[in-house]
Amino acid sequence: MSNSGEYTKILEIGRPPNIRKLFPHSQALLVSGKVIDRALLAKGAAMTMAANGRSYFVIRGALQAAQRANAAIIIEIARSEGGASAYCGVNYWNMARIVDSLCNEMGITIPVAIHADHYGIKQESDLGPAKVEIPSIFDAGITSIAIDASHMLDDKNLLANLELNSCVPDWAGLETEVGEIKGTQGLSTVDDASFLIKGLNAHGICADWIALNNGTTHGIEASGQGIQVALTGEIHKALTAYGTSGAQHGTSGNSSERLRAIARETATTKANVATALQMVSWGLEVNDYGNAILDDNGNFIKVKGEGVTEEMWEQMVAYADDKGWKGGGYKQLNLPFENRLLGLPLEIRERMAKRVEEFVYPMLVNVFSADGSADLAKEAILKAGSHDMGAKADRIEDPADWTKEKIIQRAAELDTDKGPEGDFDD
Repeated sequence: MSNSGEYTKILEIGRPPNIRKLFPHSQALLVSGKVIDRALLAKGAAMTMAANGRSYFVIRGALQAAQRANAAIIIEIARSEGGASAYCGVNYWNMARIVDSLCNEMGITIPVAIHADHYGIKQESDLGPAKVEIPSIFDAGITSIAIDASHMLDDKNLLANLELNSCVPDWAGLETEVGEIKGTQGLSTVDDASFLIKGLNAHGICADWIALNNGTTHGIEASGQGIQVALTGEIHKALTAYGTSGAQHGTSGNSSERLRAIARETATTKANVATALQMVSWGLEVNDYGNAILDDNGNFIKVKGEGVTEEMWEQMVAYADDKGWKGGGYKQLNLPFENRLLGLPLEIRERMAKRVEEFVYPMLVNVFSADGSADLAKEAILKAGSHDMGAKADRIEDPADWTKEKIIQRAAELDTDKGPEGDFDD
């Protein structure tokens, strides 16, 4: 879809109101997460990357790869990474500006959603501040959000989603989550996923995605257990009538074969990739699906002449050692080093982004089957004649069966295992 007049029309009708207000003269196609989901559903047996934009270099490389693949893509950051207590320089309030600027600079014309991932609600006292903060991130260009109250019991999770829904524009992409990401412990079930989605449906809310604890972990995957494809497919099938797609968290460390199976055998349209992109941009040695390779002493292996300079890597390692950071703790280097990395010579900055591009492109095309989804997203905008795709399903559940009292009663009857207590980072 290269017709300039057609692209102008898509820009006019496809960009949400917050994006049009922020970037009135932009040629970047920043869209609702709903648009991305619809495009991948239209392609079938495909999902696209939700690239975790922990740094400028990751975002630049991911956008370049998506343009090459003609793939719709999501750029996202989680609350722990880019919220008020961020450990990354990219955050909820500057991510859209970075993406818009890069798209205009590089002539990126594929549709891009700006997703606030893991907007975490860990206790009821978080709800008041969230009602103030969530509108502010949409003011700053967010076009899609994951309300993640999965740390709480099922009734409180659902009630938190219901209470915060008024803070989310109707046109925006919406993700919800059941079950914290705990690897093989506390796996999600049809019952607890159905409870959450049916309760939302009763109140006229159609979540675009549901994230599950389906056997994966955040960060560096060491167990090899990975995503439970059959379980995921079973849960998605049970939710078909409610129009809910899957959001796959923790893809780093899962083999390409398993990720292809997720795309082929489940209703997943969104696959989060985070740790792998960070490691690749720095120039660390990774295996074919992005898991960092460690030496005999358990240290990362820096590939000479790739990513950051050897001198900069020495500084990063020394800083981490001083802080006592090991393994996944290296993610905390993002904030103190973002500006230092931006101050490197142009050729170094370009090779950092290029390394990300060369990792993301084959994943989009050969693993996720996302190639061509950009055109399908644009077609969806033209067909709708709007930035707002609407809901994928009508109300099925009776609201009278999902009052607060009945939600609490229903949750008490659920037979689920949430796994061990602990601080499972997003």
